Amino acid sequence: MSYDLCLLKQAEKPYFIESIRTGIYSLEELCFYLYNNVYLIDESIINEALCDWIRDELGLNRLYRQLYEQLDKQDGAAFFVLPIFREAGYLSHAQMREFQEKLAKIEVQSDDMKRKLRGDYLFRERMYARAIGEYRGILKHRNPGKLGTQFYAAVLNNLGAAYAGLFQFEAASECLRESYELSRTKEALRKYVSVLPLFLGEEDYQERVRKLNVDSDLVQSIQEYNAKLCDSPRLAERLARTGEREPKEVLAELRDQYRRSTKI
Repeated sequence: MSYDLCLLKQAEKPYFIESIRTGIYSLEELCFYLYNNVYLIDESIINEALCDWIRDELGLNRLYRQLYEQLDKQDGAAFFVLPIFREAGYLSHAQMREFQEKLAKIEVQSDDMKRKLRGDYLFRERMYARAIGEYRGILKHRNPGKLGTQFYAAVLNNLGAAYAGLFQFEAASECLRESYELSRTKEALRKYVSVLPLFLGEEDYQERVRKLNVDSDLVQSIQEYNAKLCDSPRLAERLARTGEREPKEVLAELRDQYRRSTKI
């Protein structure tokens, strides 16, 4: 068993990180956040407020001056965060190099691609509401000529998945419909058709499918595919495990997941 020890000074007043709605009290906690949330390194970290907190609460005047100089130079995120790791001695040389390479790959991306990477990361962490904010920010000023329609089709697909994570299936269907209209792929159509029964009655579902004006055999194959998924051993095993638990326990877990996903 290993332990992460806080060897440097603890702050009396925390630094509040907007992206995770959490206060941190030490340089080690800051390093932990940076290392494990590389896609969330943005202006909520690279700013004067963090520099001032490092000086006033942690008493690290030399690091404060280093970081403040980097704010003026604007050389990129790596030049700002790497001195923090060095001060804390938090990473090995190999970890530092790996982190720097990952950050460099993100830095060269366009602003919209960076937002998508953040949104995808937040989605994987089940912070669906924040992921939705990132995706909608991209779509608000979309420029198909810059990144191509397939990029925005992917954003709409992921936005639909985030809405589905919040059980907002009608909103999810609209996003998936737009994604299909841009991409015209069978997979995009499958996802759109698959979400419809989650909020439509049978008659409305059939009407919606009819209006799609797609091959009936393709729709039939989608329905058969979904039926196989519902009958899969993995799903049956998961449902069986759920059935072995008390309803209150399952409900509490779902409530915690929902609260986490809507954390803004």
